[in-house]
Amino acid sequence: QIVAALLTLPTLRHPAATPLVIPLRPDLAPPMACVQAMAKSAARRVAAAPAARRAFAAGACDLKKTLVHAEHLEDGGKMVDFAGYSMPVQYTKAGAPHTLSIIDSTKWTRESASLFDVSHMCSIRWTGKDAFDFVERVTTADVKGLEPMRGTLSVIPNENGGIIDDTMVTKCHSKEHGEHVYQVVNAGCAPKDLKHFDEQLGKFGGDVKMQVMWDDRGLYALQGPKAVEVVQRLSGVDMSQVAFGQSLWLSLEGGECLVSRCGYTGEDGVEIFAPEEVAVKVWRALRQQPEVRLAALGARDALRLEAGLCLYGHDLDETITPPEAGLSWVVGKARRDPASKNPFIGSERILAQLSDTSLVKKLRAGLKPAAGPPAREGAAIETTEGEVVGTVTSGTMSPCLRQNIAMGYINKPFNKKGTELQVVVRGKRYPATTVGMPFVPTKYYKP
Repeated sequence: QIVAALLTLPTLRHPAATPLVIPLRPDLAPPMACVQAMAKSAARRVAAAPAARRAFAAGACDLKKTLVHAEHLEDGGKMVDFAGYSMPVQYTKAGAPHTLSIIDSTKWTRESASLFDVSHMCSIRWTGKDAFDFVERVTTADVKGLEPMRGTLSVIPNENGGIIDDTMVTKCHSKEHGEHVYQVVNAGCAPKDLKHFDEQLGKFGGDVKMQVMWDDRGLYALQGPKAVEVVQRLSGVDMSQVAFGQSLWLSLEGGECLVSRCGYTGEDGVEIFAPEEVAVKVWRALRQQPEVRLAALGARDALRLEAGLCLYGHDLDETITPPEAGLSWVVGKARRDPASKNPFIGSERILAQLSDTSLVKKLRAGLKPAAGPPAREGAAIETTEGEVVGTVTSGTMSPCLRQNIAMGYINKPFNKKGTELQVVVRGKRYPATTVGMPFVPTKYYKP
């Protein structure tokens, strides 16, 4: 199987057009040489990884477990250490309907619906009369400008404008908590995120309360063109007027669940926050639907890369700013005033880059190598004359396109679409061309 360094990744996370629908037929499989090459690459990467990061759940009792961990084992989940959690990288139970190759699992998501357990990610509820101001201080989101029950992708910047983490921020409302902010951060970054929030709360001094919701709830991503159809059937609620980025409370298996129309695959779909008392029942109900197949970390990474989405720790880190990452849009228009009374942390550098693009020396760009093995993270990007002008941050063989794709940071002006470059893989040079992203058309629903 094509695991290809997935055992060594940190946490995976999340943000139109018509979907690319590719039938699951044997003739669409990639050349066997590609499969063998990727399998060998995976073996090398796993062998080189620190033992703690490639420990299997069966022999690592200190790993955290999500509420549906036993469900993963029952379905033949190949469990690995992922951001301190025992998580499935693939399902391998012989003869089971959920046992798909990573390639077929990726394609199934694009044409039907796949269910991912993302409960390892950390949820936070912000309450208090100053909660909106605080979240606007520690992220670039325009929380006050969001409509009720509307969310957006944002980033948590440091003092230098670098990205501590990427995050989903939703302006939420519930009977119990009234108006508040619901936030999701990456599992691998959660400890430093929470420490950062604690430090900033001490400096802020307003009426803000942080409630961390992590291991006592289920968080599931149901992704694909048939995902919403499944949720409508189980809830009895019409979601035709719920746009991508909107959230609502739905009763599922007897519990009130927060359902957000969003995801990290480029497809339509939802993420479901299920309270502990119904978390397992909701998982089982979703899993049993005929359109649904279980999917895991392997397919999730291929899907997000095909959609041109960033993976923290690879495509984003604390030295990269939103403009460099092609994420200028996460800075809301209302947050771009240098004279703001409540500027977000790191705003000086980020706003300077937004107003003067000459300050941005490199940009994230897509690449399509024309030949050779996939260009993985760390591969040099060169001009055709051999001058190093960038570095690959993510790369794979696209299951849907059946060709190599990659993204990386490339010095200006070599990042421009259509520029002929080359990538260096295992000491050999292969031609590559810069392209726009996403690689596969996305399908973000609008009524």
